[in-house]
Amino acid sequence: QVQLVESGGGLVQAGESLRLSCAASRNIFTIKAMAWYRQAPGKQRELVAEITSDSTSYAESVKGRFTISRDNAKNTVYLQMNGLEPEDTAVYSCYALIEVGARGFSYWGQGIQVTVSS
Repeated sequence: QVQLVESGGGLVQAGESLRLSCAASRNIFTIKAMAWYRQAPGKQRELVAEITSDSTSYAESVKGRFTISRDNAKNTVYLQMNGLEPEDTAVYSCYALIEVGARGFSYWGQGIQVTVSS
């Protein structure tokens, strides 16, 4: 199991930046993949960015603006968000996939609000 705690959300103006943090309760070396998802009001949850031990991937809508990274010593994954747009307003949630043998287990943080004003 793992507990995930997000921080760093808030209210910013368009064009500004925020950095979200996701602190894991276990060594993230043991986690297959971690990611950030977001869900805006009235919309489906979407994958924003994912990171594994050797790769990263991004939604097309955030490529070039957002960067996902990890600090193994702090068991923390970050999402640096630059050039924020009102369309980025959503609840952002941290996700972790842990594999035990052939089975995968999904874990979620509680979510954190990001609001971008125009």
